[in-house]
Amino acid sequence: MTVSPQQFYASGSRRLYYRRSGLTTPQAGPLVLIHGLSGSRRWWRFNLPALEAVRGVYVVELVGFGSVRRRQRALGVRDAAALVAEWLGEGGVNLRGVTLIGHSMGGQIALRVAALCPERVSRLVLAASSGLLHRPWWRVAAQLPQAMRHGRLDFVPTILADGARAGLPNLIRSSRDLLRDDVTELLPAIVQPTLVIWGGQDVLLPPALGEATAAGIRHARFVLLPRAGHVLMVDSPSEFNREVLAFLAEPDTMTP
Repeated sequence: MTVSPQQFYASGSRRLYYRRSGLTTPQAGPLVLIHGLSGSRRWWRFNLPALEAVRGVYVVELVGFGSVRRRQRALGVRDAAALVAEWLGEGGVNLRGVTLIGHSMGGQIALRVAALCPERVSRLVLAASSGLLHRPWWRVAAQLPQAMRHGRLDFVPTILADGARAGLPNLIRSSRDLLRDDVTELLPAIVQPTLVIWGGQDVLLPPALGEATAAGIRHARFVLLPRAGHVLMVDSPSEFNREVLAFLAEPDTMTP
């Protein structure tokens, strides 16, 4: 197994940072992990050992966010998706057969990437994905303390540190943008097999939104992790890893 140093893809003044690890298996496409609002690669630390054991893994840190102090203006959901799609292409890492795993805003971005370059994306895992929530950003922000109480308390310092690195302007700008970007009309166009996985204790994005997301995608199934909150891959990592690995092992059922 290899672990690369952190690298970046430059497009104009924008830098998309990523790190590659895991097995090199020509028979199985790589996994690309996309964090959510205020996130970083550290949000996947309880999942990487299980995923790296079966696939090559690329962990992305979106423009404006991440674990390295480099303040950039965050992109909107659609611009972020366009940059990730560009990075996946021939001018970047040139990946095919990709499984995109996105959490929250990262899931919303993953949906748009899958629509932009379906020839490169073979599967989707949407973990508490945003895109169907219709609330003012300040009401969502007001629920953050309650959401933290439903998650792992020892992960709260990571959430706060990554949010501080991103900066309040980026957090507000990105929150407003993702709440304006409704993916309802996009869902029927998604042809990739999709796992929609949610935390039963998620107060930011209630599980009903996950059920609606899965219902809108033709090859999707919905899985609920009853004890997890919004950051479900941290709150219930063993269950999350088990469901994702089982999904990856399923035969390909994608049809036009």
